[in-house]
Amino acid sequence: MARTIPDVKVDRTVAELLHEQVAAQIRRAIADGEAKPGERLPLAKDLAAVLGVNKNTVLRALHMLRDEGLLEFRRGRGITVTGTPQRGAVLTQARKLVEFARQHGYGRAELIQMIADLPDGTTAERLAGHR
Repeated sequence: MARTIPDVKVDRTVAELLHEQVAAQIRRAIADGEAKPGERLPLAKDLAAVLGVNKNTVLRALHMLRDEGLLEFRRGRGITVTGTPQRGAVLTQARKLVEFARQHGYGRAELIQMIADLPDGTTAERLAGHR
């Protein structure tokens, strides 16, 4: 398995937090195909050394990307690119939907059932075409 070193840069002159800059740059590298699913990223300490930031800054960015479904952490295997930006975007929206449902008194199981009960997009399109 290849180890990918995305071209990540931080700009200390902008207001954006460093860990958000690191996460955005890695996201871009995945979107541009510089870091492909199945490829490993360097260790957090190595990325931190290259960027000139604290290792915890890099770890925070990597955890954000893991939560978005773009990276996977495996003991003994390191950090692997697992997703695409599209998957990450869908996961982010799904988390927002779960939180929204929770705020309105619905649990995860109820939300899943609501989604399961929704008509399939192709069925809805077919019905709309026959009206």
